Amino acid sequence: MFPKIFSLPSGFFLPTYGVLVAAAFLAAIAVTARLARRAGLNSDDVTGLGINAALAGLIGAKLWMVVQNLPHYLRQPAELFTLSTLQSGGVFFGGLLGAVAVTWWTIRSKKLPVRPTLDAFAPGIALGHAIGRLGCFAAGCCWGQTCDRSWAVTFHNRDAGELTGVPLDIPLHPTQLYEVASQLVLFALLWALYNRRMAGRLAPGQVFAVYLAGTSAARFVVDFFRAHDAAPPFGGPLSIAQWVSLGLAAAGLFLFRCSPVPAASGNTPNPPAIRT
Repeated sequence: MFPKIFSLPSGFFLPTYGVLVAAAFLAAIAVTARLARRAGLNSDDVTGLGINAALAGLIGAKLWMVVQNLPHYLRQPAELFTLSTLQSGGVFFGGLLGAVAVTWWTIRSKKLPVRPTLDAFAPGIALGHAIGRLGCFAAGCCWGQTCDRSWAVTFHNRDAGELTGVPLDIPLHPTQLYEVASQLVLFALLWALYNRRMAGRLAPGQVFAVYLAGTSAARFVVDFFRAHDAAPPFGGPLSIAQWVSLGLAAAGLFLFRCSPVPAASGNTPNPPAIRT
């Protein structure tokens, strides 16, 4: 764990989490711009869309964090304006929903083709998510439950304990690394599927549908090993994130099945790339 890259006597420090989130954004935009050009989309419009979506994702993640911990912030409203709240990463699904909303609005306003644009974003989002979770691991946030397995991790950094509240000197499930691994596998799968999409073997929209279902399924599983401050809603065993995961996974499956079937390519060994 390495939450601070450097600190100044004034108390200012450069958080590792922030640096890795910035790297995640740049990597996601680079991958998306490349795939957008390959699909014949306007890369400038797509890059602008990515910036807008990232900003909306940051805001959405913070808002979800506040809503999820609303009783705490109602008791101590001043904490909304503290440096620790500003530096916190928020909640991923809040960021995802905020980014999707702004993405939809921007696509409509720029008159971009919806399904091909979403397909171009899918691999980059997965890669960015993986890099961002490395930031979580460095900071100590999003930690797991106690673990007696050989791969358990134990955090000792006192700064991380103060910044995120992660339990120190206790073996925990490395849930951040579970998500890193799942998102890297998903990135590789989506990259391969995008190649099939460009070869005409998948319908527009199906790559994004696989991302939506895949990332939701991964989060659903990982959340069983994460530590949660609040009790699961509805008196059941599932967390809020898992209920959201089920909804988004269902949406991904629905989108996959409802995507228009690509035209048959016959026996052509190398069908021409679709330009939409």
